Amino acid sequence: MLEGAKSIGAGAATIALAGAAIGIGNVFSSLIHSVARNPSLAKQLFGYAILGFALTEAIALFARLSDFIHIPKKKVSVQVPLVYRIWPKKSSSLPS
Repeated sequence: MLEGAKSIGAGAATIALAGAAIGIGNVFSSLIHSVARNPSLAKQLFGYAILGFALTEAIALFARLSDFIHIPKKKVSVQVPLVYRIWPKKSSSLPS
């Protein structure tokens, strides 16, 4: 049951990436409209657009990080072969 809840949480975090993509599209769409209305402010508006892009992308990265945290980890069982001793055991018959 817990594994299923983790998978649902990971899927919900992945959906947030679509929202971030839409947000980035809105940022640059607004930049294009703003520069078309007032071309003299293009440099200043571009700086604001890059800031908006960076903040939106940071939210997407946080969502992806949350997704990786919630991914269920598979338990792997590895059988380790027997390790043979390199040094022989000390026996009472050998002189020390």
